[in-house]
Amino acid sequence: MLLKAFVVICFAALLASGGLARAELFGKEKEKTEVAPPQGAPQSFADLSAKLLPAVVNISSSQKVEASDEMPEMPEFPPGSPFEDFFKEFRRNQENNGGGGEGGPSSLPATSLGSGFIVDADKGLIVTNNHVIRDADEVRVTLHDDTVLDAEIVGKDEKTDLALLKVKTDKHKLTAVSFGNSDTMRVGDWVLAIGNPFGLGGTVTSGIISARKRDINAGPYDDFIQTDASINRGNSGGPMFSLKGEVIGINTAIFSPTGGSVGIGFAIPSNLAKPVIDQLTQYGKTRRGWIGVRIQTVTDEIAEGLGLKETRGALIASVTPGGPADKAKLEPGDVILELNGQKLDAMRQLPRIVAETPIGTEASVLYWRAGKTATTKVAVGELEKAEEQGLVEAKGGKAAPIGKGTEIPSFG
Repeated sequence: MLLKAFVVICFAALLASGGLARAELFGKEKEKTEVAPPQGAPQSFADLSAKLLPAVVNISSSQKVEASDEMPEMPEFPPGSPFEDFFKEFRRNQENNGGGGEGGPSSLPATSLGSGFIVDADKGLIVTNNHVIRDADEVRVTLHDDTVLDAEIVGKDEKTDLALLKVKTDKHKLTAVSFGNSDTMRVGDWVLAIGNPFGLGGTVTSGIISARKRDINAGPYDDFIQTDASINRGNSGGPMFSLKGEVIGINTAIFSPTGGSVGIGFAIPSNLAKPVIDQLTQYGKTRRGWIGVRIQTVTDEIAEGLGLKETRGALIASVTPGGPADKAKLEPGDVILELNGQKLDAMRQLPRIVAETPIGTEASVLYWRAGKTATTKVAVGELEKAEEQGLVEAKGGKAAPIGKGTEIPSFG
């Protein structure tokens, strides 16, 4: 009996000591898992938002769409039905307004809504998406103070889905914002998105950069910033800001299987947008570089077959006869490794590098042929002239943006 009591006491003591050890252990674990808020995490975006909101505008565009001259068939209803009188009255009103009557089809306005931001207060220059104002007969801009101004289209670019507008600033003091360096932004950095969702007016949302260099098959220069900041219909063309208050992206598209924001939005990086906007400002159109090659990705199998030590670069699939690359003696099967000192880690870098190279530049090319590297010089031509001459097929962007105004397409 005494032995049994001793065993019980020892077991209880063991449990007690184990409990203390467990409590001590979990106490230490708790201390280790407590993480202080990251340095630079904002307590509030209020001051920054107040500073930036006046530079963001709402954009509405309209175009005349010819209505069909065919009147719809009136549904059949039982004699004396109240719906019969309603549809007869509706039909008479349509005919009196020119729809389907002797006057022929009428013009009905189609409108779209989007966002934009002021980049030059003195000249009244505003950046937005091309799909917001595409085919517009009339464009109007609503400032943060609800002032409505008529806008003219300075220039637009389908390949990057960008457009530049201009408003008269004689009687209105405008606030402008500047482009920042999108290449310095990292995954996890805070961003603000400001725009005109659902036509509600200036709306601020926050989030982080979720990913970089996204290719969503929207166009030849895809390099999107992905964010979880809430972006909805009407946000197209609105700015994405860093915490410095600089524009580092232009909100353009969303992935949405539901039709609303699910935390996957895409913005054109400022370092891609700014050269385009500069050209639209100077020329009213783009003037891109062109070397006259069709390229494809270098796969592991291709790299091994060609004797490349690294899987990188752009494989030349074909060369335009008489084009810059042809004159530089580049051939199908060559792999371009560098252009003007810029290393190509991926094939899709080349179109953007070429496009941003000034026309007429004698660009140095490092390429791989027959198991070794070689160099040459290529005189960069103009893409737009090549398209006019039929040397290259003119292709615009094929993005599914945040609607042409208010429609939200989805990716996938």
